[in-house]
Amino acid sequence: MRIEQLEYLTAVTRFGSLRRASEQLHVSQPALSEAIRKLERELGVTLLDRHRSGARISLAGRELLQPIVDVLESVARLKATAGDQLAARRLLRIGTVNAGTASLVLPAVRAFQAAYAGAAVEVRNLQQDDIHVSLAEGTLDLGLVNLLDGDDVPPGLEPTPLLLGRPAAVLPASHPLTAQSEVSADDLRAERFVAMRSGYLMYRFAHRLFGSDLPAAWHSTDGAEMGKMMVAEGIGLTVLPDYSVLGDPLERAGMIVTRPLAGDTTVITMTALHRRRARVLPAVQQMLGHLREQARQPLQARTA
Repeated sequence: MRIEQLEYLTAVTRFGSLRRASEQLHVSQPALSEAIRKLERELGVTLLDRHRSGARISLAGRELLQPIVDVLESVARLKATAGDQLAARRLLRIGTVNAGTASLVLPAVRAFQAAYAGAAVEVRNLQQDDIHVSLAEGTLDLGLVNLLDGDDVPPGLEPTPLLLGRPAAVLPASHPLTAQSEVSADDLRAERFVAMRSGYLMYRFAHRLFGSDLPAAWHSTDGAEMGKMMVAEGIGLTVLPDYSVLGDPLERAGMIVTRPLAGDTTVITMTALHRRRARVLPAVQQMLGHLREQARQPLQARTA
């Protein structure tokens, strides 16, 4: 068994296919596939389900993935202790829903980069369920998600609350509803509405807000960033966590505004998640510290 075989398997899981893993690792696809086949023969299990459309990690592979990640992290720590500077520059992988994270994550990444010399950071926009799975599998180090009142964190993940906010109506700056101090569900039902697609937290909230009486004109999109752009273009109105709009470039440019939702007391919490374990990697601890520090900063300081 060779370390690179374990690295190849985690790369296939991380990038989703043998082809993309081979491109990222700069290894030919046949060589990568054969290395994993040798590992399968040595372990006596099928690690990849191979089909004409491509290869994906098998159920047995998923069950072995956490021990494999633990081995790779132990090797990285050993190299770092021995003075291997390449190991010390370990990639920190962050998954985030894109509702409200730019004004928090980007300043934290800048601070992390300044404090953790040579570090590399990968930020991926994912749906919340994908973040949970990737954290459990070890293909992400940190995840940033938004939680509604009563939402539970999956077992094995440690939450760190960062920001508290409220759902808010997002309107074009020139819309007549901006003259109101708050916007009701009935106001929104009478307008074209831009909903997040199924799988996003604000999709659940929109159905909670409207019940069975949905707006007649219902658009949908992936993620808050496109939702805000659709609002700015006059395509419709949407509802997002207030912290995902305040400080956004479109809001600062005067193109979109928010209004509270009448009668709604929902609290949304932006939360950082990492795997619960005896020893949290120093890079993860560093990034968590920077995220907490940025969350304590006034909005103006984070977006300056």
